[in-house]
Amino acid sequence: MLSLALTVLVGFALAVALVPVCRALARRYGYTAKPKEDRWHRTPTALLGGVGVALGVYLGHLWLHDWLALPVLLFGGALIFGVGLADDLLDLKPYTKLVAEIAIASVFVFYGYRLSWVTSLTLDTLLTMVWIVGLTNAFNLLDNMDGLCAGTTLITGTALLASTVLAAGVTPEASHLALLLGATGGFLVFNAHPASIFLGDSGSLFIGFNLAVLTLAAQQGNGSSSVLSTVAGPLLVLLIPIFDTTLVTAMRFLSGRSAAQGGRDHTSHRLVAMGLSERAAVAVLWTLSALGGLLALSIARFQDGWSAVGALVFVLTMIILAVYLAQVRVYDDADEALLQSGQITPFTIPFLYKRRIAEVLLDFCLAAIAYYAAYRLRYERPAEFGQSFPNFLRSLPIVVGLQVVALFVVGGYRGVWRYFGLMDGMTFAWAIILGTVSAVAVIVAVYGFAGYSASVFVIYGVLLLLALSGSRASFRLIGEFAHRRRHAGQRLIIYGVGDGAALAVRELLQQAATEYRMLGFIHDDPNLARSRMQGYSVLGDSSTLLDLVAGDAVDTVVITASVPEDRLAQLRAACDEHDVHLARLHWRLDEIASPS
Repeated sequence: MLSLALTVLVGFALAVALVPVCRALARRYGYTAKPKEDRWHRTPTALLGGVGVALGVYLGHLWLHDWLALPVLLFGGALIFGVGLADDLLDLKPYTKLVAEIAIASVFVFYGYRLSWVTSLTLDTLLTMVWIVGLTNAFNLLDNMDGLCAGTTLITGTALLASTVLAAGVTPEASHLALLLGATGGFLVFNAHPASIFLGDSGSLFIGFNLAVLTLAAQQGNGSSSVLSTVAGPLLVLLIPIFDTTLVTAMRFLSGRSAAQGGRDHTSHRLVAMGLSERAAVAVLWTLSALGGLLALSIARFQDGWSAVGALVFVLTMIILAVYLAQVRVYDDADEALLQSGQITPFTIPFLYKRRIAEVLLDFCLAAIAYYAAYRLRYERPAEFGQSFPNFLRSLPIVVGLQVVALFVVGGYRGVWRYFGLMDGMTFAWAIILGTVSAVAVIVAVYGFAGYSASVFVIYGVLLLLALSGSRASFRLIGEFAHRRRHAGQRLIIYGVGDGAALAVRELLQQAATEYRMLGFIHDDPNLARSRMQGYSVLGDSSTLLDLVAGDAVDTVVITASVPEDRLAQLRAACDEHDVHLARLHWRLDEIASPS
């Protein structure tokens, strides 16, 4: 382990020395990324950061005298780096890069690198090539915000390195990965927000290619026969680049845009559009990447049922997040005009028609997970769980099938996730009671209840209620999180508390999500000072509001309560003086037709 740490330091030191040189050369000879409408950065930024990373890796091999340990990997890495560098300097066509990537991937398949996911060698060959080419481009697409690609590489690479060392010790592949991590870390020093240099295609393609191939090498050295470890491990380690590429490709296809076309519609851009700062968006993706890596390590290390449950829950969470992010508006006004004219098809339209099918499939998975977890919690010892497992398998289809039917009968598929509330939770509770009682009745009739435990069904009901409520409330929770992290928009204060104020918060922040940033409430009752409502603080009384207006700490004040005329006049005068928008939210019924 000490040798790996020193290897990381060698790569880091080389990159820290080389990247500034690459930055200076890029600026001198004009190899910079110019700001464009479909790019995120706002100022010309040097390219060729990938040159520093690649040189750090290859010079590190020379320094450590292991140049010939991985000839195929080093040769292939040099080729893909050359393709990326040519694109940085000459702007290659997308299909030209793709042809080169496929050719290079075929070399590795020829030398025995395989995913080993399926028994058919033909299908496994094709899947391996798709894996290499897909991940190479996934990291290229992920390089869309300061520090995102490099930071994700450090996180996923560390998880992959730990998995490799645990399975096979300090191998040449582990040393190569350590050099790559060190060089990427040295580059990140200059790429963290605000970045002074970008990876360029030479760097992002080089990193993605190496991680894809090293994943295959780790699969070969693992020797595990576990399907979960073989398939889920690599997917979890590299979930964020896979997630971003899948989301971007699907959304561009559904919106009538080319997948190869640049755009500000990546996962990171959608998080910023929700209200997060650039740093926060990158941090969220880093965190999700770390969670995937930890789950992959857990699967590789323990290979137990709890690891499978955690992995499945994490994947379902990411799917829900993808559905939410797909509805975030990221396209410009011209695209919106196309949407309205029907020339392109937005994601939200097919989703509205098919979301019930997705909900049924989600609940099917949640019910199975909850029932399995209930057995695991009830029978903690492996021997006890092994004895009860046949009963679990026999009853699983009964429990899951009847639970989905109960949810349908009670009305669990009539709600809208965005407006999930307490009564929706009660609906789920009744559906779970109905489904559980029905399942127990069928089990008793078919098998008898001998060998089954009543506590399993109680635990199952509690877990499923939490899972169903959490999944439905997820859209609201994500929205609330985004609102509280919002750094843009008019600073909003609501004068008044109660149902009217709660409705005002919901409408103003959801219907005009990009316009307002909620600061808190004002109320004249001193007993409510510093209390919380809808997750926001009651900042004080009317005198506090006047101080905030005078201190230029608020842009918009919305009144939802009855305010005495003298106090209202004082507030109006202060808002006029300091150019603060003052509005009153009225609630009334507009009569459309009178009874005859």
